[in-house]
Amino acid sequence: MSTVAQPAGRTERADPMQARDIAINVPTVTVDDPVTKAVRVMAVNRLPGLIVVDDRARPWTVLPGTQVLRLAVPQSYQDDPALARVVDEGHADLFWMELGDRTVGDVAPHHRAKPATVRADATLLEVAALMARQHSPLVAVVDDAGVLVGAITLDRLITSLAVYTAED
Repeated sequence: MSTVAQPAGRTERADPMQARDIAINVPTVTVDDPVTKAVRVMAVNRLPGLIVVDDRARPWTVLPGTQVLRLAVPQSYQDDPALARVVDEGHADLFWMELGDRTVGDVAPHHRAKPATVRADATLLEVAALMARQHSPLVAVVDDAGVLVGAITLDRLITSLAVYTAED
């Protein structure tokens, strides 16, 4: 009978970690929510992005924080940096309030990418590969019906990998 030697300091788990093991509950927004609410949800909860769900709690899109910011910056300022330079300092911090009651759906990209989602039984390698491929620090975890059951942030994934494979 032969045994495979483990590298020093590494532990072998009987069952590999899956997405469900490290997923956390996160607040979501819908396409009908105001962009100002979306920004506040992300800020208050210190999230690296947002999950936008449909009326059946299925991820409609997963937006990295930079894309949430893109929703909040009026298109005219994005298109013309010179215009952003002429706004006085007193109003420069309030640009995102110009959106008024515009919703996430109003300002979301028309050609949105497939949401960054994994099934609850996905391996951590699958989660990491998806984050890397889609440049997303946030992944939605869904059940077999595609309903949101949690989320994995980049920080949570990296921490889980480091602790799981930590060398003592």
